Amino acid sequence: MELQTQRRSTGLKGTHLRGLETTATYDPATQEFILNSPTVTSIKWWPGGLGKTSNHAIVLAQLYTQGQCKGLHAFIVPIRQLGTHEPLPGITVGDIGPKFGYDEMDNGYLKMDNFRIPRENMLMKYAQVEPDGTYVKPLSDKLTYGTMVFIRSLIVGDSARSLSRACTIAIRYSAVRHQSELKPGEPEPQILDYQTQQYKLFPLLATAYAFHFVGAYIKDTYRRISGDINEGDLSELPELHALTAGLKAFTSWTANAGIEECRMACGGHGYSRCSGIPDIYVTFTPSCTYEGENTVMMLQTARFLVKSYTQVSSGQRVTGMVSYLNDLSRQRIQPQHVAARTVTVRLNDPVSLVEAYKARAAWLVEAAAKNLEAELNHRRSKEDAWNKTSVDLVQASEAHCHYVIVKLFTAKLAEISNAAVRAVLTELCLLYALCGISKNTGDFLQAGILTDAQITQVKQRVKELLAVIRPNAVALVDSFDFHDSHLGSVLGRYDGNVYENMFEWAKKSPLNKTEVHESFHKHLKPMQAKL
Repeated sequence: MELQTQRRSTGLKGTHLRGLETTATYDPATQEFILNSPTVTSIKWWPGGLGKTSNHAIVLAQLYTQGQCKGLHAFIVPIRQLGTHEPLPGITVGDIGPKFGYDEMDNGYLKMDNFRIPRENMLMKYAQVEPDGTYVKPLSDKLTYGTMVFIRSLIVGDSARSLSRACTIAIRYSAVRHQSELKPGEPEPQILDYQTQQYKLFPLLATAYAFHFVGAYIKDTYRRISGDINEGDLSELPELHALTAGLKAFTSWTANAGIEECRMACGGHGYSRCSGIPDIYVTFTPSCTYEGENTVMMLQTARFLVKSYTQVSSGQRVTGMVSYLNDLSRQRIQPQHVAARTVTVRLNDPVSLVEAYKARAAWLVEAAAKNLEAELNHRRSKEDAWNKTSVDLVQASEAHCHYVIVKLFTAKLAEISNAAVRAVLTELCLLYALCGISKNTGDFLQAGILTDAQITQVKQRVKELLAVIRPNAVALVDSFDFHDSHLGSVLGRYDGNVYENMFEWAKKSPLNKTEVHESFHKHLKPMQAKL
């Protein structure tokens, strides 16, 4: 990213790619590109390892050749002498300073002043610049964003793993820690037996499983579509871009909040670094802003949803995860909102709950698209209309992503051959879907998908599922198979020996290297002498 994009987009790499100011101007006389950071705001900012470690960087810059700007392209740029590691002439590079976390990473800045690189240093898998400066266009401009789509797909999987680690620590510790009395005179129960603790943690456990299945799906889908792209088939690229953007935002937002919930569920000890959760949080939380700030990602998904809605409204059919919008065509015969169709929701059937989420997504996409259309009819510019509708558009994208996750979790159940395992995962799937309804009751009620009585049943069923999941809770986090060395937590140790190891961990504090700290002799003792 550049400082310019930081100001425009809340500090993310890649949110406003078209606004990048770094230039790469081709010189056919020498067959070199001349790279420049023409303004302070064009200085590259944030890349990990750039500050002091890396000797090469892949730089995104606006390509100029034969007097024309050809848009954003990538270049391999040497930045340090290989023998001395000194910055090359024309290169200004360094570390950006302390951050919220990730202290071990030298995130850096990079400024280039008329820095020349060979023509061959341009990455030319899709677009090329020939020796005479002739520009050869790629099959699609969107191919430039392939790497970013790939990274966003990885973040979905990372969301699952980070939330799974936090859940493992919190649930294991909740099985070790005893507190208060449920009944007078009886032993203190495990805090995992308290319904309030279950209500905090079990929906997050279900979410971790849901994200795990979604992450695997996105990974496989990316590989499949990448293969199609290599064969010249770009038909599924727009949905892949929209889906990875939306799911990256949805899963990282949810996991980020969930990790903090796990920390608080561990009580005071959760605040100690020995719990392992603070390190998980500070390492994961940047994912909400890197590779695309989440609100902007949701709006990118919204553009695809609105485009799909427009296609359906004009009589075309759409495919993939937005195919539910095809139901809009029925409105021409029976004018009504999509969600106003009769939806019989069976609260103990995941497949039926998928239909409820589908109806909610269709209702919100339709509402956002119609609100956008209304703003345009008020003679607003496209940009102003989009901004005036952006809250509705983000909500529509969130509903679409939520539907996709419930759909994929439910589909995974049919692939599980072991009946006992399938039964347990079905309980988790129901909990995930019903908790989502409970937190978004307004949508399901307003759209006419569920009744007041059904919402009451949803909330009751959630509490029943907590008790059903309780006996398997520890086994469910153990199945993530995190080794203690990877978990990095005293509270979440597999053997449960929390308090002995917490004491040993505390004794290793640097402040305990001496019985009397030097500050006593430097400050306290002189003060005592004056009393």
